[in-house]
Amino acid sequence: MVEVDLLDFVEWFKRLAKQALGKHAGEPATGGFARWKHVVIHGFRLEEDHSFRETANRLKYMGDIRDVLELDRSDVPDYTTLNKSFDRIKMWVWRALLRVSAQQHPQSGFAALDSTFFDRGHASAHYLDRSNQAVETLKVTTLTDTASLAVLDVQCHAQWRHDTKSGPQVVRRNADDLHTVAADNGFQDWHSEYELPCFAAE
Repeated sequence: MVEVDLLDFVEWFKRLAKQALGKHAGEPATGGFARWKHVVIHGFRLEEDHSFRETANRLKYMGDIRDVLELDRSDVPDYTTLNKSFDRIKMWVWRALLRVSAQQHPQSGFAALDSTFFDRGHASAHYLDRSNQAVETLKVTTLTDTASLAVLDVQCHAQWRHDTKSGPQVVRRNADDLHTVAADNGFQDWHSEYELPCFAAE
């Protein structure tokens, strides 16, 4: 019998994924399965911190989870299929999931904008060679609600765009829901101040 907390998580994530994907939820993705099934399987995998191979093996013996995923035991995708489908998930899917998950928290309209660097050194050399990628560090700009601490938006850049370019772009996408955005002086320039009255540099 699956732990109730894990089963609740998978059921909750299924609802979240279908809401985020909307009309695209049922469209087939890698392996012929509906897109929402791939997204939920990866959510299950990441929640449990298992490898692709471990995830496929566990799903074969976890009937309750398969029931939520609407999969028979013979339908469980191979770990290589899971690996490929994760690589192929489009950015719009991640952004939709982030937006819907942020909506689960109360939003105050007051947000903080910040940038940091994310080291991709954890990625295997085999993956980097296979994907023909040599980028070691990404610049990540985040927009966070100051009351709930929910991350409202994320933007990643391999070319390390200046804050005055990435900041306004992130804020524009969320402008309808914002009253004030706090950021350090690295984000401030005349363009952002003129176009975005909610922008307040510190």
